Amino acid sequence: MGKVTGFLEFTRKAVEDREPTERVRDWNEFHVELSDKDRIDQGARCMDCGVPFCHSSYGCPVSNLIPEWNDLVFQGRWQEAYLRLRKTNNFPEFTGRVCPAPCEFACVLGINQPAVTIKHNECFIIDRAYELGFVKPDKPVKRTGKKVAVIGSGPAGLSAAEQLNSAGHTVTVYERADRIGGLLMYGIPNMKLDKQLVESRVKLMKDAGVAFKVNADVGGNVPVSELQGCDAVVIATGATKPRDLKVRGRELKGVHFALEFLGGNTKSLLDSDLKDGKFISAKGKKVVVIGGGDTGNDCLGTSIRHGCTGLANFEVLPEPPQTRPSDQPWPTFPRLLKVDYGHEEAIAKFGRDPREYCINTKEFVDDGRGNVKAIKTVRVEWVKDEKGAFQMKEKPGTEQTFEADLVFLALGFLGPEQSLLEQLGVERDARSNAKAEYGKYRTNQPNIFACGDARRGQSLVVWAINEGRTCAREVDRYLTGATVLP
Repeated sequence: MGKVTGFLEFTRKAVEDREPTERVRDWNEFHVELSDKDRIDQGARCMDCGVPFCHSSYGCPVSNLIPEWNDLVFQGRWQEAYLRLRKTNNFPEFTGRVCPAPCEFACVLGINQPAVTIKHNECFIIDRAYELGFVKPDKPVKRTGKKVAVIGSGPAGLSAAEQLNSAGHTVTVYERADRIGGLLMYGIPNMKLDKQLVESRVKLMKDAGVAFKVNADVGGNVPVSELQGCDAVVIATGATKPRDLKVRGRELKGVHFALEFLGGNTKSLLDSDLKDGKFISAKGKKVVVIGGGDTGNDCLGTSIRHGCTGLANFEVLPEPPQTRPSDQPWPTFPRLLKVDYGHEEAIAKFGRDPREYCINTKEFVDDGRGNVKAIKTVRVEWVKDEKGAFQMKEKPGTEQTFEADLVFLALGFLGPEQSLLEQLGVERDARSNAKAEYGKYRTNQPNIFACGDARRGQSLVVWAINEGRTCAREVDRYLTGATVLP
């Protein structure tokens, strides 16, 4: 815990953000960290709550020792706080920035006060650890002689690789893109997760002995036969098959999947500071983003930085409530209305929230030259059927047309791409994911394991780290007959 009376003395204080009109001029992270004193005060708010729900099954998927390192934050003992954080989380610099913080929604203080700033405390600890030189390569004491291939370098693949390397196995990570990181590199914009942080972590792993191969598409330009010399294989390719919107006009130019837009933008930014023109530009265009999640929000922020002239964000579901509804009680993770950075920036630029709720896309309109020029929509309502399940119903007379020069589909993902699984002979479950039991991770092929989104479907970065860590434990057990990995 922090200070005994801290939660009575101090109110919640989150990190500050740079003004929207200023931050949209660059691609840098926009949070401004608190002072040491303010951060210590925030650590002091952690209660001696008896049962710390923050790292229960409702809270942190990687079982972070939250009350312990909050107490160390309160005491200003940064190195010890880092060591506590490091025991359970390979990459707190990532989760401290992009995790939706289910731990905070499960915080006991959050029952009747604003929750402890757990996520921001975590980010402060790891950033301070880098600053003070506490973060070192995790080199194994000795090598086992066993070889492991990890396919995919997102958070699941990286956490599995780091854990297996620390156990002494020789690990090679295969990544089909030109940079390591998977969605951490090309799925999340730079202003939300600085790519230097990803590259710094990868360098630490290289220094610890992990080998990386980029531009290496296993099952593509790298035949699966190359893996035959490995004692174990870990599939951590993610769930990269995007959900499409099959309506009339889908084939028109200007309609793209969100990650085409976000990934291309980040690559061009890193390669040339956007000077090579090898990205989809929203400059001077009216943009519509279909899908109201984090990826849709990232499309908003990226479009504004390009200089779009109009912006709308479609969501087929109703507007979420601002406070917990009765069917989503503490300590569950509720679906609430939030104004994220992209929404703030759109409001600052255009004077209104870009989100349109209960709206369904019916058709993309052709400009006569094969380009999209507008979207035909209809409003919907959600009504319960005789079984009590909600069904979408269109509302007659609510048809509307929105101008659009660019449309980005941010509708989530359906599962992993199938070619690699087919070539490896890996069975799939009903949702097309690699079939492997949670906690065991072994597929129908005895030496092939699967973890992260490739196994569970689209999920959170923190769940990918959880699966990578626990999968590594089972791989280690398979290779040596026992394991000391956490």
